[in-house]
Amino acid sequence: MPPVLTAAQLAALDHVRRSADARRAEALARIGEVCDLEELIAGVRAHGRVTLNFHPDRHVTGGLTVAESMARDGRYRSQFETGHSNGGLTAFPGGDRDRWEERIFGGAYHRGAFTPAERPVYGGLNLADHADGASPRFGSCHVRLRPAVLERCTFSFGDSHLDPPDWGTIGSFHGVLAGLVESGTALGLAGTDGFALLRGLPGTSRGVGRSLDDYIEAQVHGVVDLAADAEALVLDPSFRGTGTGELLAAIARDAGIGVEWHAGFQLTAPEVPAGFRGSAIPPLAAIVAAEFGAGFIDAETVGRAAATLRDDPARWTRTGTPPEVRQYLKQLWHTLVHLGRPSPPPHPQNSR
Repeated sequence: MPPVLTAAQLAALDHVRRSADARRAEALARIGEVCDLEELIAGVRAHGRVTLNFHPDRHVTGGLTVAESMARDGRYRSQFETGHSNGGLTAFPGGDRDRWEERIFGGAYHRGAFTPAERPVYGGLNLADHADGASPRFGSCHVRLRPAVLERCTFSFGDSHLDPPDWGTIGSFHGVLAGLVESGTALGLAGTDGFALLRGLPGTSRGVGRSLDDYIEAQVHGVVDLAADAEALVLDPSFRGTGTGELLAAIARDAGIGVEWHAGFQLTAPEVPAGFRGSAIPPLAAIVAAEFGAGFIDAETVGRAAATLRDDPARWTRTGTPPEVRQYLKQLWHTLVHLGRPSPPPHPQNSR
């Protein structure tokens, strides 16, 4: 059974739907004459999957890791509840995320008392079936949701913090489709376009997509209960044989959902360039590889480095302030996604 949505959640969905419907004629003009347009949108509804990317070993408010929080009650929670984000840390009353949501959802979540549990969770619509999820910049692992969840999602073509113009719901998707068609990128797939992508649904897995900036953001309104709403947990192979990996497998087992593994990402420190995310990243990579990764870097080693920043920030004073190092670690992860090779079999540190 789908969750019962609150008045605020219903109002948020309705605001985006009405706004998208008001701009439908404009969206259709941008799309142009397409004889199978409604069939393409029906294909998104039938075959699209929202993925929620996350780093399982990062800590949330209260000291638990993301995986431990999920294990506690089988739910995937918003950044307003967890106090954690792999993007900006502004999900609090008056913060940037709070103000964006007030604008995006027409004040639906701002008409009464602040209720963190009502706020949407963020993911991406994985139309390209990327094995690393729709938006791997936000995490090495992801939850793949069931198609029924699409009915309570809102969507934007591009990240909502950039104030993109194209919004919609699964029933009012024309504006998002216009943004996809005009982008010419087909969600990171070279040599194809939005129409070809949609006409290929349902596709087969295309391997990792490395789609750091090119995605359809999804905002899921209402509780995300893994047993009711998820198809699978898709994990980074660096967590095989680790306590985190075992916990994630137990979460999936308790929820009655599958566990899948994508190919992962790995680099050595000399392979990390200064030109992609800045000159601070290669020296950071050298520290992470030497102290946490036996000469290499992957999702699990970056996670252990992030844990020491939380538990022993003085260890990083020569690298930068805690906010600076936190940002550098995010940028190191982006570099892994962009350039990393598939991970080999588990390394010795994975026995811990």
